[in-house]
Amino acid sequence: MCKQYPIFRNPQALADLRYRQAGPSYIKTAEGRAGRVFYRRSAIEAWLDERTVQSGGAAA
Repeated sequence: MCKQYPIFRNPQALADLRYRQAGPSYIKTAEGRAGRVFYRRSAIEAWLDERTVQSGGAAA
């Protein structure tokens, strides 16, 4: 994911967002630390869309 989306500098950046409950939705294969984490491309795109700011608009 980090190569396709440079906003996520490295896998740890995504882990930090998960820890803070601020990142994109994810899939976990098992409970606890044993579970691997996967992201759907659509979840990442939706997360980015929520944070997209249109320039030239009225100030919030």
